[in-house]
Parts: sequence; structure tokens; C-alpha cells
Amino acid sequence: MQDKRLIVAAGVTGNQGGAVARKLVEAGAWRVRGITRDPEKPAARAVADLGVELIKADLEDRASLDGALAGAYGAFSVQSSWTAGIEAEVRQGKLMAEASRDAGAKHFVYTSVGGAERSTGVPHFDSKWRIELHVGALGLPATILRPVWFMENFTRPDFRDAILAGTLAMALRPEIRLQMIAVEDIGAFAALAFARPGQLIGKQIELAGDELSMSDTAAAFSRVMGRPVTFVQMPIERVRESSEDYALMLEWFEREGYRADIAALRAMHPGLMTFEQWLRKAGWENAAQRAA
Repeated sequence: MQDKRLIVAAGVTGNQGGAVARKLVEAGAWRVRGITRDPEKPAARAVADLGVELIKADLEDRASLDGALAGAYGAFSVQSSWTAGIEAEVRQGKLMAEASRDAGAKHFVYTSVGGAERSTGVPHFDSKWRIELHVGALGLPATILRPVWFMENFTRPDFRDAILAGTLAMALRPEIRLQMIAVEDIGAFAALAFARPGQLIGKQIELAGDELSMSDTAAAFSRVMGRPVTFVQMPIERVRESSEDYALMLEWFEREGYRADIAALRAMHPGLMTFEQWLRKAGWENAAQRAA
């Protein structure tokens, strides 16, 4: 039996990288190696328990990336400006792409962000576009995934606590429809890309599973939790006080917004979750009961 080809994934202790690692392992067709700075931390051990080989490497350290990518058929790349900062994110993304090219990777999958190619003026969108351009300039055989707003964002403490108390607050007009994606489905599309290189190398795919106004989102929370949740429009100035980047993103949502073709995506991946399906799978019914 031929040995399984190796895919090396960054960010395996985070949301996107972890979802990709799980989906690749579930597919059963790959050997999966995960890059982490600390293979002994609990999140890393949990990934190792799934069957992912962990290797200690740093996205800012080219030598460690060279070692991690040795023998790789494919590479999955993701970075976070929220934890690393904009310029560090760009450095890391470029370095991962360069190391993958020099390792001879035959397929590079990078998760960017929906709308990155449209000169959004949102710093953490534009940084990902800079990485996309570098990937293209390197001539890597690549698939670019552009996920939209994560459904998991609602599990952040600032959202979650208020929702459990009955209020969904966001600085968007009630009628503005926001496309959303479950992180698990980002993993599914990355696995799909590696499984279908002939179809998906050279493609850029915006990813969403649902599109709802915040009023509709609050109504979905109400149905799943069995208790009223009301949408309250927050002043954008309050957001800007804590993050100009985040405020610019919300203003872009109102001005342009994401443009994923959800019907076409569901044809590619029939299990693509709606928001309400994600709520139930993520345990919001039980969360409401525990809060009570």
C-alpha cells in the first residue's frame, strides 16, 4: 500500500487550523503534520490525540518551517492579525508561502478573508490580500479560501454573555444582511481543495453558509435557546473607541459586504451548515439551560 501523502498545517491549535486538521484526518487519505510553537500545551495534545503529528516550529522562523515542511505534498496556511499584529501576520504568511514553495509543495491552501481582493480599507482584510499577492507572485499551485464572518464569533465572551442575558448588540443597521460561516465548514472546504486539486488549484473561493440580518440572527438565537433575544444596534463610535480596524470592518459590511455564492458552495459541500444548524450543533440550547 502506497504511503499517504503529507499535508503540513499551520494554526492547528486555533479555530481554522484545528478544523482543517480534523477534516483531513477524518478523510483518511492524508498524513497530517501540525505546526505549533508548543507541542505540550493542552490544545496541541488534543490535536495530537486525533492522529496529527505535531512538530515544533514558528511562523517567524524560516529554519523551523523548512524542517516542518520537509517532504510535504501540501501545506495549509493561516495567520491571525488579532494575535500577531498586521505586519507580523504578513511576514508569517509570506514566509510560510516561501518555505512551502522551496519544499516543493504541490498544493498550497491559504485562508484569507471574504472581500480581500476588493480594496476594502479594512486593515486585517488588506493584510491578507498582501499575502495572496505574494502567493501569486511565487507561482505556487494554490487554492485561496476567503471565509466570511465566523459563526464562532458569537461565542466570544462579550457576545455570549449578552446573548444569554437576552441581547444581541452589534453596530449594524437591523436590515443589513451579514454572510456567516461555521469554522468546521472552512475545514471541510480546505479538505475538499486538497482532495480535488485538478478542480480547485488556481481558484479563489469566498466561503459562507448563511446570510442573515442581525434581527434574523437574534430570532434564531431565540428559537434555539427558547428564550427571547433582542437585537440592539450599537453606536459605531463605541466600537471605534476600542478598535478602529473592527469599526472599519463593520462600516464595510454596511457599504459593500461579502459576496459568497452560498447555493454553489452547498452544491460543492452539501453538509454546509446554516446558522441555526450551527447553533444547535454548538450547544446553544444547553448553554441557555445552564445560564438559567
